Amino acid sequence: MQVAASTRSLWDMPFSAACGQLQDLGFDKVEIWINDQFDHLHVEEIAGDVEAAVFSFRESSRLSPVAIFLEQEVSIDDFRKVVSFAKHLKVAQLTIEASQLGTPFNSEIDRLRERNHLCIEEGIRLSILTKTGLLTEDPHTAIELCQSVKGLGVTLDPSYFLCTPKGSVEFDVVYPYACHVQLRDTSRTELQVPGGLGEIDYNRIISSLQLEDYRRSLSVDLLPRTMDGEERLLEMRKLRLLLESLL
Repeated sequence: MQVAASTRSLWDMPFSAACGQLQDLGFDKVEIWINDQFDHLHVEEIAGDVEAAVFSFRESSRLSPVAIFLEQEVSIDDFRKVVSFAKHLKVAQLTIEASQLGTPFNSEIDRLRERNHLCIEEGIRLSILTKTGLLTEDPHTAIELCQSVKGLGVTLDPSYFLCTPKGSVEFDVVYPYACHVQLRDTSRTELQVPGGLGEIDYNRIISSLQLEDYRRSLSVDLLPRTMDGEERLLEMRKLRLLLESLL
């Protein structure tokens, strides 16, 4: 396993500045976050010129990209460009969100199969994020989607199983399907709290992943608009040191 950091953690910085800050915090691996609502990488920028987007990243950062998180729905043509972007960067892991609760199961399978096929053609693993409000908020439904779409995996975000309107949810069934993991500390009432004030059991999560021979990334991923300034930087450094000590 390896520790990375998501550029989403530094949502209020321009993309290149966020990458530089991650290096200053001691990270050498990065999860690239794509979200058009913030001043980071935009789908339009990637779709317009994939090679230029790759060059821009490599010029601005010495970080090794290990994963991409596409946090928005895009057209299939734009998705193909994002997959190409991942291939050019030699990134083998791409996370997308599942559809909203209430979406017909068969429609979601068709959507995921189309996207998964594009990823498989380029040697990239596609995974769906576990998150409240999406079809994957229930771990068993997440697994059913993976079983229905050959090769599809899960990006495990345990925060959304601990802090839910219905109370904490047991999610051990997800571990065999985990392709990527996003981590922060969480309480039963708040998705993001300072490390040590929450109830995320990092040791148990890592031990469970090791039993599945998980050899991929653990991404420090602070949510936008949850911490400010130096507090956020200290939190990221603290989480990096904690995770590295457990590996």
